[in-house]
Amino acid sequence: MGSMPQRRTELAAFLRSRRARITPADVGMPPGLRRRTPGLRREEVAQLAGVGITWYTWLEQGRPINASVQVLDAVGRVLQLDVTEREHLYRLAGVPFVRQDASDAEVVGVEVQGILDALDPLPAVVYSARYDVQASNGAYRDIWPATAFVPRSERNVLLKLFTVPECCSTMVNSDEELPRMVGQLRAAYGRHVGEPAWEAFIERLIRESPQFAQMWARGDVASPGSRLKVFRHASVGLINLTSVSLAIDGMTEHRIVVYTPADDASRARIERLRVLEDPMVGCPVHRRKVSEIVAERAAELVAERSADRTAALVRD
Repeated sequence: MGSMPQRRTELAAFLRSRRARITPADVGMPPGLRRRTPGLRREEVAQLAGVGITWYTWLEQGRPINASVQVLDAVGRVLQLDVTEREHLYRLAGVPFVRQDASDAEVVGVEVQGILDALDPLPAVVYSARYDVQASNGAYRDIWPATAFVPRSERNVLLKLFTVPECCSTMVNSDEELPRMVGQLRAAYGRHVGEPAWEAFIERLIRESPQFAQMWARGDVASPGSRLKVFRHASVGLINLTSVSLAIDGMTEHRIVVYTPADDASRARIERLRVLEDPMVGCPVHRRKVSEIVAERAAELVAERSADRTAALVRD
């Protein structure tokens, strides 16, 4: 990562670039008059994060000051950093990045999480412009349980749809829906060209999915809208859902998507699914019980943390 002075210089540049992309409207503030830059002012970031203006100014100037996890988290929330950007911020600040996943409410806020929960039994989720699953309700997790037991950095709909074996894909009308989703991704990408987190995400999809690479190369763009999506669940069969996308004040490039059963049969299948103690996921050949996958993931986490502790002892 380089020397400490170099990291501070990079930290200062990173914070300034993230601040420049957030407008007052993005955080629910009036635009004001005579702004010299399109983004937030330093004092506005400090106020929204609950930190001192002088302290934040020194942080952005790359001065040698201490930054706690709590303060960096607050700054990251104001600047609307995603998981990759937050990890980058921690490293530049010289603070160990904690792997434990934050709760959905911590990511989107208690109010937005409350809206998602109130929409149950309709499945509802908050997606980022990259289709990261930022938060969801119980109905959504019952239909797509993988979003609950994988690391937050892997909770992405496009990764799931393009990198699983074709036989295990849950989307039946993928010929219609996948090109549209890639078009929406490309439209959002136009605002993030050159950003490391976005470039790494696109490169990964191209590398791991020839199908995505082909769609991406077409250059098509699309906008969100109401759609009929047909899913196949290993335990209950076909579920037809109509999706509606809703904007969220204060969360730029995020949206709540609500799924409504398109027919009585789909509604009945969702109800049946939600009372199953241990549903299956995957195709008839590769399907597994959710409990098996959860147990496997828990064992992996224990192994990862043990490896981290060992590495820390070796460094010390």
